[in-house]
Amino acid sequence: MVDAGRPITLTEPTGTPPPATPTPDGGVMTLVDHLAELRNRIIKCILAIAVGSAIGWVATPRLMDFLRQPIGNRELIFLSPGEAFFVYLKISVAAGLILAMPVLLYQLWAFVAPGLTTEERKVARPWIPLALLLFVIGVVIAYVILPFAMGFLLGFEIPGVNRAEITMNNYFGFITTLFLAFGLMMEFPILLLGLSRVGIVTSQRLRTIRRYVIVGIAIFSTVVTPGGDIVSPTVLGLTMYVLFEISIWAIRRSGR
Repeated sequence: MVDAGRPITLTEPTGTPPPATPTPDGGVMTLVDHLAELRNRIIKCILAIAVGSAIGWVATPRLMDFLRQPIGNRELIFLSPGEAFFVYLKISVAAGLILAMPVLLYQLWAFVAPGLTTEERKVARPWIPLALLLFVIGVVIAYVILPFAMGFLLGFEIPGVNRAEITMNNYFGFITTLFLAFGLMMEFPILLLGLSRVGIVTSQRLRTIRRYVIVGIAIFSTVVTPGGDIVSPTVLGLTMYVLFEISIWAIRRSGR
């Protein structure tokens, strides 16, 4: 019961404020500190992508020769004066994202780590190199299936009737989207393991919804892969399903 004769001032606490995030040196971070930290991490990520893109710009001619191998001597055309420039830019930025991935993952870890306990940091620390390894594996898988995807798509040409004229933007846009889609989707197990650590999912729950996950993977793989071929979504879907089963095993081994 409130004492009617006791004045209440604006400085009197009316509840327990949420605890601030501890920092590695034993201090705490306020909301303003969090926002400033997030801004600094984003700036560093942007700089890393810019540096990687600059390197990618220099290497773009050699990358284009390397990526054209699946279509042999077939000519690529461009339909507007600026198309070749934007293709160069697209390839360089995609290369920049790939080259900057170690920095991006580290900045993500550096932002999240102060909010974790010592034990949680010890458990989560190996996920950073693992996430980088999975991203690289995804890009490699995309390059391996690229000739098969292109062979499937170009196999519908009818000799003497039609011949596809492939533009630079369409071809290299297909490749960069494919590479980034496979690289990012390989982070699927990291997401599931992270959700299990905060108690959102368990191995039992994942086994229970397995059939729905399979349907979701099939739909997602079809939507996210470019080109409309059968090979890309099939390989991506099978890869994601294998990673899903591995994630269930890893979560069960962790006791969750």
